[in-house]
Amino acid sequence: MTSSYIQFLEKRLRGDLPGWEAQKIMTSIGYAENRQAKENSKSAAVLALLFPNQDDKLQLIYIKRPSHNSNDRHGGQVSFPGGQRELSDRNLEHTALRETEEELGIDQNKIKVLGALSSIYVFVSDFDVLPFVGYLDQTPSFAIQPSEVAYPIVTPVAHLLDKSNLGTKDIIARNYKIKNAPFFDLEGETLWGATAMITNELLYLIKEL
Repeated sequence: MTSSYIQFLEKRLRGDLPGWEAQKIMTSIGYAENRQAKENSKSAAVLALLFPNQDDKLQLIYIKRPSHNSNDRHGGQVSFPGGQRELSDRNLEHTALRETEEELGIDQNKIKVLGALSSIYVFVSDFDVLPFVGYLDQTPSFAIQPSEVAYPIVTPVAHLLDKSNLGTKDIIARNYKIKNAPFFDLEGETLWGATAMITNELLYLIKEL
């Protein structure tokens, strides 16, 4: 079953993507007016990394960002591995793979990149982010980078597809209350914001199959 999902996703990611139609469902008030990247916005990439568990069910890897870095505008939040493009990166795909290896210790040479989702602008940190979808054919072992990752979060795709794990609530971020923000409940962890928007586009594609 997993192989059919992966083959479908790789082919589907080469076609037209749902983009804003899927992203907007997970947006907070005020995002729509600030979703266009600026000419000088910083480029970044993240990786939505899938792998099968022992029962051949797809899992998705997130990271919990540490909250002790005062310069990190997304500290304490759940995100995909990834970060800003560096001058030495060949392209944004390389950025996503490099950052994943640095943050989680997963050998980038073992990851198959299936394609890219729609780009998304994170206005709080002024990043224009391109999300990639990757596949690892085995359960990974993690060697986290403590300055970037508090701990990894492995979530079954079936959990994300279960509508009972989707809701809205007020979220405090950077001492500001964001009212009625849509979120995924990852067994106690709150997935919201840009990462939730990216996740929802990926789920749109998976639900097509």
